[in-house]
Parts: sequence; C-alpha cells; structure tokens
Amino acid sequence: MYAQEESNAPADETNNSSDRDALDFGISFEEPLVQDAAYEKIGVKQKIALPYDHLREADVLWSKRIWRVIDTNEKMNLPFKNPNQAFIEVLFDILQKNPDVQLFTSDRFTEEGSGSAIQERLASIDTVQVWDYELDDYVDKVTKNEFNAEDYQKFRLKEDWLFDEETSTMVCRILGIAPIRDVRNEDGSVRGQEALFWVYYPDIREKLVNYEAINPENDAVALTWEDVFEMRYFSSYIMKESNPQDRRIAEYATGKDALKESARIIETILNKEVDIWEY
Repeated sequence: MYAQEESNAPADETNNSSDRDALDFGISFEEPLVQDAAYEKIGVKQKIALPYDHLREADVLWSKRIWRVIDTNEKMNLPFKNPNQAFIEVLFDILQKNPDVQLFTSDRFTEEGSGSAIQERLASIDTVQVWDYELDDYVDKVTKNEFNAEDYQKFRLKEDWLFDEETSTMVCRILGIAPIRDVRNEDGSVRGQEALFWVYYPDIREKLVNYEAINPENDAVALTWEDVFEMRYFSSYIMKESNPQDRRIAEYATGKDALKESARIIETILNKEVDIWEY
C-alpha cells in the first residue's frame, strides 16, 4: 500500500480544481461578536508561510523516507483534540474553502480522490431492525450516521529526512497528511484502520498558517498549525521507513518491540547528522 513514488503527472492535469467535487463537511468556526480578549489579536490572520529554502538534488548527501503516526490521545497532542477547533475540523475547513487543494487515494499521490466518494465514506451506514406495524414484523432500516470529529484520533505523516550538503544541516520536509479512522465489524469490534484520504502538505501549508493552535504554555504567544508541524510540536511514533520489502514495522514487530524499533529509527536519523559531520 505504501510506496515511495510521487506523481509524475503534468502540471496542467494535477492542478485542475474542476477535477474535485466541492466538499461540504458542515464545518464552521464562529467568530465572537465582541473583542474576546484584552487586546485585539490579529497576528495569526496576518501571518504568511515563509518559503522553504531551495534544495538541489546534487546537495542531498543522504535521505530517508518515513511514515509516522500522531495519536491525539497522547498528552502532548491534546491541542489536536481541542473541542473548539480540533485539527480534523481545521483540515476539513481548509478543504471546504479551497477546492483547488487536491485529495489523493494513497500516499503515492498518483490517483486523485473525488469529493463525493470521500463524503460518502465520512458518514457511516448502519442497518437496524425496527417494528413495522403494517407488516406486523421486524424490517431492516438503513440509518446514516453523520460525520463525527471524535472518530479521527490519529493522523499519518509522510516525510523526507535529508542532509543538505550546502547548509550542512539535517532537513525534514512533510509531504503528506492523512486522517485515520477505525474500521469496525458489524459487532462494533475494530478490525483495522484506514486513511480517509491523503492531502499534499505543501498545498495546505500556506493555509495552516492562518489557523491558531492552542499554546499550552503561553496564551500570549500564538501558535499556528503550521508552527505545530514545522516546529515539531507533537508526539509521534514511526510506523514505517523506506525499505526494499515496503514493510511496516507492525509486519515484523509488535508491542514493545515495535516501539523499540520506532525509537531505533528515530535515533538512527538523528545520529546520521553527527556521523556525516565526523566523516
């Protein structure tokens, strides 16, 4: 499922906003009718995302692609579950207001997902038995459960770590984000997890900078969601690194062994910069 290729489609095909249906998740953030602070807060609304430094292929001395998981139930990730502005709602609000942002069916970014198909997957469908007085018997009735932000408590990131020889620094670039939800059996038990869609992170980075995230340490220092990702203000674990078999860690390690393998990969990446400097 997870591969290390990016789409090579021509720009005039992948950037056509008419290819994606309009999305309506029913997300809206209400603005206070008065100044809800001791001073006017305009910093976040005026922020812009600074462009990345240009990277040349010839300057990339080493690179590694990894996939990581952000679990919003972890203490450091509680801002992702803020009931007033959860990150899943921020993401959906961006997609509603910006139909030019492409959604993809997988992290390969080779197949674009339609808005209608995604909205159908957002609302789960259950079959329940109800009593029909005319038939004097129970009949099956299909009920549709609307989108619930609490169903999305994990996010996957696809990112590249690389050593830039020109600046002699280790660089991390996030490439994609996917909201994850549990897939349940008819009895309600969880049989696995699935990515609802993948969004190309560079497409939404300049939008994330205008959405405020909770700063647990200081209300006067506003953090944006772009700050959260770029400054790594989140806790996560690695689920896979690029490898010849394209295997996830869960395929060869479980429990504590899986956590140790995740920690080993992180340590290897962080030590790589020191190793290159020594070389």
